[in-house]
Amino acid sequence: MRIATWNVNSITARLPRLLAWLESSGTDVLCLQEAKIAEDQFPFDQLRELGYEAAVHATGRWNGVAVLSRVGIEDVVKGLPGDPGFEGSQEPRALSATCGPVRVWSVYVPNGREVDHPHYAYKLQWFEALKAAVAGDAAGGRPFAVMGDYNVAPTDDDVYDVAAFEGLTHVTPAERAALAALREAGLSDVVPRPLKYEHAFTYWDYRQLCFPKNRGMRIDLVYGNEPFAKAVTDAYVDREERKGKGASDHAPVVVDLDV
Repeated sequence: MRIATWNVNSITARLPRLLAWLESSGTDVLCLQEAKIAEDQFPFDQLRELGYEAAVHATGRWNGVAVLSRVGIEDVVKGLPGDPGFEGSQEPRALSATCGPVRVWSVYVPNGREVDHPHYAYKLQWFEALKAAVAGDAAGGRPFAVMGDYNVAPTDDDVYDVAAFEGLTHVTPAERAALAALREAGLSDVVPRPLKYEHAFTYWDYRQLCFPKNRGMRIDLVYGNEPFAKAVTDAYVDREERKGKGASDHAPVVVDLDV
């Protein structure tokens, strides 16, 4: 079974590449982030033609998550239980579903913006809610993973130059502590490092030639429970999908399972 996570940075802008990638990659389950589309405008028909069902939690221009599956979708839960909300509203940042033998969460963790911004406090609160929400599945006997754009680089090796991020979000001790607390719920990072490349980054800014210069970050993660981790046979970042015109600023992260 092949599952993947990908921040597409607008499914409308990325649809031709998404459809082509699904056809060529052999992916059974794909967790999407930053759909940036209203649910009633989601391309269900085009995906169905390729054999994929879709569960979607999206409201329009910003955020939005989805799970695509060609092995069935059941027990869909939209939203994060206990979501603290931001400025009085709950954003579409989490969706969970059972796809064949595996249960997955597609998550788009808040960015945090700046360390002294209210969005940063919201990010840390959101992590606490996520840990509480996934604890039961993480401790269970079914393969289970929380996949998506975490907007945190777990270690200094997960950014091209940690000095360039001094005083910025994504690398602060509090964010990394929140990520470590999530792992304590019974999850582990199932994508080994190094992969084919010395730094298996998953995100490169569009500006300043960051991708050609490999000035990236590893912030798209697959955290699985013990049954999931034991089933992993391979994992990789599909850097090729970050290349060329019309690419997302994130690359897909792919995990193969023997389940």
